Amino acid sequence: MKKLRWRKSNRTLTDGAPIASLDGLEDLQISRGESVDMDASPPAQDSLAVPRLSAQLSRQSSSLGSTHAIRYRPLGKSGLRVPSIGLGTWVTLSPQVSDEAAEQVIACAYENGINLFDTAEFYSGDQAELRLGQILKNQNWKRTSYIVITKVYWSNRGEDRGLSRKRIIESLKASLERLQLEYVDIFIIQKMDPKCPMEEVVRACHYCISQGWAMYWGSAKWSPAEIFEAYTNCRQFNCTLPIVEQTEYHMFCREKTELYMPETFNKIGVGCMSWSPLSVGLVSGKVEDGVPLFTRPSFKRKYASWDGGDNNKQNNNAKREEMSPWNADRLNAEDGKRTQARLREISLLAEKLGCSVTQLSVAWSLKNDTVGCVLVGAVNCQQILDHIQALAMTSRLTPAVSSELENILGNRPVRFLPVSPIPKGSDAPR
Repeated sequence: MKKLRWRKSNRTLTDGAPIASLDGLEDLQISRGESVDMDASPPAQDSLAVPRLSAQLSRQSSSLGSTHAIRYRPLGKSGLRVPSIGLGTWVTLSPQVSDEAAEQVIACAYENGINLFDTAEFYSGDQAELRLGQILKNQNWKRTSYIVITKVYWSNRGEDRGLSRKRIIESLKASLERLQLEYVDIFIIQKMDPKCPMEEVVRACHYCISQGWAMYWGSAKWSPAEIFEAYTNCRQFNCTLPIVEQTEYHMFCREKTELYMPETFNKIGVGCMSWSPLSVGLVSGKVEDGVPLFTRPSFKRKYASWDGGDNNKQNNNAKREEMSPWNADRLNAEDGKRTQARLREISLLAEKLGCSVTQLSVAWSLKNDTVGCVLVGAVNCQQILDHIQALAMTSRLTPAVSSELENILGNRPVRFLPVSPIPKGSDAPR
């Protein structure tokens, strides 16, 4: 492959910082006087305090190919470039993971190019933000080298009720204090408050950005109609436009991301950031152990951590409302044999491709061009490296393989055209 030598530049990057874009890769190589291969992976560093995607690990997974570099792309139609894989801290900073292990996972992700960290005020109560803030302070990374996302959560309980201007502003200020940051890169409104005017929400988000507490804002678990309504209000009142919608997307939950998110991007520039590529732990590779998937203690602990451990009837109902319809159905299902059969076939396909079911699931999400960033979870460094290796699997998902996978799933979403209320051949005026 022909290589181009670029002229020497006086712009340099700190050797310990991750490459945040292709431009950053060029700057780093130029500063070292190296030739720039536009298709090559970022160069390895000489000494590392945390595990990286080393040559030894690459040899062990040589069947996946040799391209493991994190890729960066604009989020929606904004100028913010995000990695194709981001780290969601719901699992990483859960009570079951020690501070030392969590810090190692986050440092491992950063050193391997995953420089986007997603958290929320309600993850493990407020402990996730506190722990992430302390980790970022301990690592002392340059603030411009990573992206932090946090969320305000619509709740119908206590003083956290609703999404008023007061609630949004106070929530963000409290998150900044816990994170020990001057600003977050993206501020997410999780679920829309049906009793709060959209104008109040977008004006509050615009105010937060104007004050320098956030750079961008977006939404999570909003319907397409709510996203378009927010855009209309922002245009009408000259407020900052949202740039992203966080949506659940995996092999068993596809409709919103595949049918509606392309439209929001093409028409109003709102990008898509997906979460739960492993179906909230469903795709784990353990499909023959006889344990009902949604009775596992780990699944229950995840949902129990949303409100700090309250288990009264009202809070349990609220948590069930937060689950996607697909997950709620699976919790109530007495017979999951059909899903188990699909997972067994997916496992056989992954084995034929030379990868794990987890890597195939992440690669499947990454293959969708609508998805700008896939949020993954990890409790150890090996899981981080496995997720990065899934990038190489995207090239293996050829049309033939994708067609075979579609036949296994049998759930490709279809958008039906509205039917005219006037019967064909009617004498009614047209």
